[in-house]
Amino acid sequence: MSSQPIRVAISGGGLAGASLLRALIDFPHLDVHIFESAAAFKEAGLAIGVTRNAQAALDLMGSWAPELLKRAGAVPMRGVRFMIAQGEGQGEVIDEIDDVTAGKRLTSIVHRAAYLQELLADVPRERMHSSKKLERINRETESSGSLTLYFTDGTTHECDILIGADGIHSTVRKFILGDDPTASPRNTGMWLVMTLQPYAEAQASIGKGLVDSEDAREYSWIGNNNYVMHNLLSDGQLVQFVIASSDEEAKSSDRWHRTVRTDEIKNLYQGWPPHLMQAIDGLVCKKPEHDGIYLWEHAPAATYVSGPLCVMGDAAHATTPWQGSGGGMSIEDSLILSALLGRAKSVTEALAALQAYDRVRRPRTQRIVDSSRDTGIILIGKGEQTGLQLKKSGTLLRRWDFIIDLDMGKHLDEAIQLMEAEFSKETALG
Repeated sequence: MSSQPIRVAISGGGLAGASLLRALIDFPHLDVHIFESAAAFKEAGLAIGVTRNAQAALDLMGSWAPELLKRAGAVPMRGVRFMIAQGEGQGEVIDEIDDVTAGKRLTSIVHRAAYLQELLADVPRERMHSSKKLERINRETESSGSLTLYFTDGTTHECDILIGADGIHSTVRKFILGDDPTASPRNTGMWLVMTLQPYAEAQASIGKGLVDSEDAREYSWIGNNNYVMHNLLSDGQLVQFVIASSDEEAKSSDRWHRTVRTDEIKNLYQGWPPHLMQAIDGLVCKKPEHDGIYLWEHAPAATYVSGPLCVMGDAAHATTPWQGSGGGMSIEDSLILSALLGRAKSVTEALAALQAYDRVRRPRTQRIVDSSRDTGIILIGKGEQTGLQLKKSGTLLRRWDFIIDLDMGKHLDEAIQLMEAEFSKETALG
């Protein structure tokens, strides 16, 4: 083990950066610091799903990791149901699965802010730095791991490895990819409005059979260019209620936000089952308008790594939320990066760790980004082969198989083997 610690800087203090930081601080040979551009460490957005592949990654990190998820109030879903909301078979189940039939855990829903708070609760304060917006970096040489980070407040920080967990607008991604068009995200044209509702109010509007903390299930309702999803979080105290649709004119535009008026929502959901119309009217249409968000994603990049620079989470593979995998991919990234960097005995080995991470994570995450976008088209009733005839296909849930059934132990072993091979190659070259 080198007498000098390997200095790791994480740019971005959201869930991706925080989960990696928490996984790395237990390694005494790593001097890890995290830098957040905002004045405080906080999360935007409402909830994320942590599917069983991500839960398996948490288990492999150590007993502390699943415990933090539990402490954050995550609610395990006992089942997932996809329902037809318009057209032939309205109100019928398209596809479903439950934990008893599957014999496996499915997904847990957790509030982003609560999870971030738990991830950072035991981190030494001297490792956390807010109001640190990264402006530029300086490398001593192209191959060297020695970096100087320059922040907009005039301060600097020296490190050996820089990991960008700085989200969809990632500065570190641009440092890695330069002028490549894939350095910037693209608008898919789909949009959503997210709301959080008190449990009792949501149950009264949607119905006890569909919102029940004793039998927590996630429901997706599929219509003609419209969609509703609801699930539970915060120990069953809150219900997340989401509506979504698409806007072809916004596709590939630079629009991030969309004002969605109540009359537009009511027109969009005409002809839906009465109890859902009542729920939309009572839960969403209480306000005259909502701030909707367009769903953006990253096109496949040629690499996630350049020398001592690396991206993870949304900075590497920003995705649409249709398969509930954005948070899970970040957790998987954290497992692989922490395991590899935890094995690195020198900066040279840390660089080999980054190369192995890129080789094992990039194909999987880019496949998920593509799958999520295509699944979204299906879930708003616009699939070319399916339209609203989804029950006849009977294969909707199979789109999740490659995501949730990954053998995380084998995935980790592959990364470790790649790191060892990469380091052996570098050693042989000199």
